[in-house]
This record gives sequence, C-alpha cells and structure tokens, in this order.
Amino acid sequence: MRRLFPLLVVFLTLSACAVPETVPPGPPTGPPSLSDTVFTTSDGAALPMRRWMPETGKPKAVILALHGFNDYSNFFDAPGKFLAQLGIASYAYDQRGFGSAPNRGLWPGIEAFSNDLKAATRLIRARHPTAPVYLLGASMGGAVVLVSMAGPNPPAVDGVILSAPAVWGRETMPWYQTAGLWIAAHTMPSVTVTGRGLKIRPSNNIEMLRALGRDPLVIKKTRIDTIYGLVNLMDAALDAAGKFTTPALILYGGKDQIIPKRSTGLMVDRLGNRQANHQRFAFYKDRYHMLLRDLQAQTVWKDLAAWIENGDAPLPSAADGGKGDLAAK
Repeated sequence: MRRLFPLLVVFLTLSACAVPETVPPGPPTGPPSLSDTVFTTSDGAALPMRRWMPETGKPKAVILALHGFNDYSNFFDAPGKFLAQLGIASYAYDQRGFGSAPNRGLWPGIEAFSNDLKAATRLIRARHPTAPVYLLGASMGGAVVLVSMAGPNPPAVDGVILSAPAVWGRETMPWYQTAGLWIAAHTMPSVTVTGRGLKIRPSNNIEMLRALGRDPLVIKKTRIDTIYGLVNLMDAALDAAGKFTTPALILYGGKDQIIPKRSTGLMVDRLGNRQANHQRFAFYKDRYHMLLRDLQAQTVWKDLAAWIENGDAPLPSAADGGKGDLAAK
C-alpha cells in the first residue's frame, strides 16, 4: 500500500491539471431552420442534412435517422434509398462534432444532442404534417434517441427504431475500465486513440468497412475526453430505458462485438411492459453491430418498413420471435 500511495498522489495531482473538454452550443441567434441540405440550429450551427424522398406522391411515413459514434449522416444512404422506393422518406444530419458538422472531434454534451434532435423533429413534422414521423437511432444515435424520449419535452413522434443502441453503461463495465477512462480523461483528455489492434469486427460487409476507412468524414482517431462523453451518454441511455414508453422496434445482432449482450439485455429488461407500450425486440442471431449495413441488411430494411406499416404484425424475418441469449457476456 505504501508503494501505491505515491502513484495515487501523482494521479490526483495530474487530474487537477486537466478536465474533459466539452464544446456546448453557443447562445441562440435565431429560430432553427431546415433546408434540403442543412439543418441550422438555434445557435447558428450548420449541420449537414441528407434526405431520401419517394419519387412520386407524398411520403406515407418519414424517418429522422441519427448516426453512430465517429460516423455521419451518410450511414443511412443505402437504407434511405431502399425505403424511398417503398414510399418512406428519410432525413439524416451530421450531429455536432461529427462528419462535416462544426467542432469536429469534440464532444458537445448530451443536452446539445437532445435539443438538436427535438428541434429537427419539429421542423420535419412541420414539413410533413400529414405523415407519421419516426426516429431511428443507430448505436450512439440510439442512445441520443433513448435519452431524448425518456426526458422532459420529448419529441412528438409516432414511434422509434433503435438499431444496436449504445447502452454500454458503467454498471456493466469492469472497474478497471471505468477507472482507467476516468484517469485518462482527467490527465490527458486531448490524446487521441484508434481502435487498431482491438480485433473488433463491426460488420461482415468488408467492402463497406474499407469504404469507411477511406472516407475522410469518418473519424479515425478519437480524443479520450470524447470517449468519456460517449460513456456518459451510454450511462444516461441505460438509465432512461426504465422511463421509455414510446412504441418502438429495437434491433440487435447476436454477433455484435461493440455493445455487449449483457448491456442490451439489461436495457430490454428495464423497458418494463413492452407489450403494453407496443415495443418489439428483434434479435438477428448471425448479424453484427452495423445491422443497417451488413451484407444481409436488406432483411432489416424490410423489417423496418413492415413495422412502420403495421407495428403489431410479425416481422417478415421472424427476428421478433424472442429476445435471444442476451444474458451471455
């Protein structure tokens, strides 16, 4: 213990020298607005927007999709095109700190993500007043949706789709990971790290993964304090599950190596009365974290469209037949 004491003193001294950086929105400069290519927030931040519209007629439904960590709005390009052929319109924007949005690589805070989502939802609903509106969140985007829907003044939507939501909260992490992250975030917050060497497989779509590696808008090196912010968000998302009562379709792949099964199982257990809340869980046994972009992604897209058409009917893939082995570590 005496040998550890000097080391502890060093860490505590260093922790006083640095804090995780957060870049919150600035003061309001005007009402938020939406063009075909940009979502402008109330503080004037220009968040690039993509959309996929049916070629003829008004859309029978509208999806607002939120991307995952280090990704950006282009993640929904393939499913957006597919759904547009079925009469479903989709929108996606680069969240603050990601893609071509301002302050790339810096964490804006949970409240900033949530407020942007609420504002974008209001604008999209105003643009399509007669169509049902759905939120779709992939990984980190799913965490933002969960927190927003379970908190005060939730977005007015008809349903939610969560694709492998990021709910890997600290209570399901080993102590040495949480302690190590805290020390790193409070001693060297600006240091960047990569996922190289972790041997994690996010998808079976190798060509897609290679394209992401070449895409300059996908962040490859991540600041430690941004990872710290992500874990705070995942904490909040897991806590929010107990207050989440919106009709929902929740998707998870049995080979997900990003969000552990145990964390997802805990989230599902906390949802409470899923039947009364019209919440469905779909378990794709042989799929990976990037369900919307795996080689068999079209199966998932068809399930999304079917659920939007009739939220109480069985999914075409039958993936909603049970919740799978979520207790496994």
